[in-house]
Amino acid sequence: MFRLENAQSLVGVALAIGICWALSESRRRFPWKLAIGAVVVQALLVLALFGLPALRSGLQGVGHAVDGLSASTQAGVAFVFGFLAGTPNQPYTLTDPGSLFVFAFRVLPVILVVCALAALLWHWRILKWITQGFGLLFEKTMGLRGPPALATAATVFMGQVEGPIFIRSYLPSLSRSELFMLIAVGMACVSGSTMVAYATILKDVLPNAAAHVLTASIISAPAGVLLARILVPRMPEIEVAEPLEPAADKVYESSVDALIKGTGDGLAIVLNVAATLIVFVALVAMVNGILGLLGGVGGAPISVERILGIVFAPLAWALGIRWADAPTAGSLLGVKLVLTEFTAFIRMGAIPADVIDERTRVIMTYALCGFANIASVGINVAGYSVLVPERRAEIMGMVWKAMMAGFLATCLTASVVGAMPSELFGHEPAVKLAPVLKPTLAPNPAATPAKDPVQP
Repeated sequence: MFRLENAQSLVGVALAIGICWALSESRRRFPWKLAIGAVVVQALLVLALFGLPALRSGLQGVGHAVDGLSASTQAGVAFVFGFLAGTPNQPYTLTDPGSLFVFAFRVLPVILVVCALAALLWHWRILKWITQGFGLLFEKTMGLRGPPALATAATVFMGQVEGPIFIRSYLPSLSRSELFMLIAVGMACVSGSTMVAYATILKDVLPNAAAHVLTASIISAPAGVLLARILVPRMPEIEVAEPLEPAADKVYESSVDALIKGTGDGLAIVLNVAATLIVFVALVAMVNGILGLLGGVGGAPISVERILGIVFAPLAWALGIRWADAPTAGSLLGVKLVLTEFTAFIRMGAIPADVIDERTRVIMTYALCGFANIASVGINVAGYSVLVPERRAEIMGMVWKAMMAGFLATCLTASVVGAMPSELFGHEPAVKLAPVLKPTLAPNPAATPAKDPVQP
């Protein structure tokens, strides 16, 4: 049933598109057909995936597969690290079961395993067929040329820099609009390895978490294309047809070679994620220490998270979130932008079930599921500088705008999901919960959960 809270989410749809139109390089060339088509496609995909019994069962199967993958990964971690992996048999008396969840041993190893499996599936051509299928879909439905369509599809599964590798030889000849679109879509989506990691973090607080995370990354791709085309309109006089043939394909000598190289690629990602989290969390802790010298407000010290909660609370409300949850949700949006989505997911996973309602948690899963953050700006500049060094200056001039497009794309996706009836996701709307934050400088439970062993 369509309710007022669903209509509220339409404010977020209009806001995301309106901001990009206001900042467009050519407001007169607004892509009306693409705007309507992209939003309709997103809505239809959500309705189909969660409304049709067959597809809904398939998504539930994804959740079971993620659980099995996580359990299998833990077996390998336990073999190497023993009781540090959080096994039931601990050599000491356990007073806090939550302390067994250690991010370095429970989440990061999943990335290693998924990267190895992805390489194996690519070698077997299974993942390649899926990627090319999505590429053809983007080409036919959104008017993309072959190579950018393939890179967009690959980005959904492989990551923001890994996806464009498949069309590396085409990158120098892409139009400015197409290059901007690839960067923006990369920040609007996440990679397959991180999808599983996010689902692992949320599985205890969000039913069917794997299905929501997978859906979020897929349907954020058309949102990223749309907002990128609004900000930097396509150039039909330059974008002529080119064949759908990736010139830089990944080749493995054998299945074992695929597993070994995939593990190596995963290790690089794990180290990058861990190092980024350590540095950015440390920097925010330094800022919080300085802000703490200013004294407390509302009975608690001022912090980056509390400030972000107030700044982004109106945006969170526009996504369809009730105002009582808006400061907490706004803080999560700010943390995602400043500290990376990994930290935001960890903090949302630490929020007790009676603090924010399930609808808020579902909407925020879609809003957080993207690489649009300050760290990704550096990742994209470094990656594209290697892939297409002759356009580095051009990329430097558009990467911050692409981050904004990616951030708003996930907000657009969350708004479309918020406009869907709550019953579609198997939960009832508007339930009465424990008191939460008001939109003031009050302590933020998302910033300081009581028992969070992985809380940065």
